[in-house]
Amino acid sequence: MRLTRIGARVFMMLWLMTACSAQAITLSVQQELVSAQLSGQGGYRWLGFKIYDAYLWRESNTDKKLAVMDSKFILELIYARDLRGKRIASVSIDEMRKLNMGTPAQQSAWLQLMQEVFPDVHEGSCLSGVYLPDQGVRFYNDGRLLKEISDVEFARAFFSIWLDEHTSAQHLRNQLLGLAP
Repeated sequence: MRLTRIGARVFMMLWLMTACSAQAITLSVQQELVSAQLSGQGGYRWLGFKIYDAYLWRESNTDKKLAVMDSKFILELIYARDLRGKRIASVSIDEMRKLNMGTPAQQSAWLQLMQEVFPDVHEGSCLSGVYLPDQGVRFYNDGRLLKEISDVEFARAFFSIWLDEHTSAQHLRNQLLGLAP
């Protein structure tokens, strides 16, 4: 009987996590893509701790031969733990620097911008970035628009954190692009 109760609790926790994640994903994707198709998904861990699950959505009619940065897409991060928005911004700019994206002046401006835009997140929070080729990026928090940024170089640098061939999260990149199981 005890095993059944534990099993039921585990099932209920998994169901709730899936329901919350699916709802957050659906809100941003439905608002931005006409016919969304999941390109790939994966999890990101740091020192063994799960930080977030990532999902890359593209229009289902997007030519698969197009490089991902040549068409509109959405990158969604569903957080597994509480994090401060300023910390997310700091880690993001560190990754951009590692990829040699932007000048020092741009990096400074981008850091300030991200610190203003990124909210503190909690377990289950969804931050979404919509890549707009030749325009910039739109950020959402749980389906609510945070800000649209009309800076093509910033948008490219930001999404390079996950999608550049030299990213520090190579396995996650491969999962998002459908290159790895």
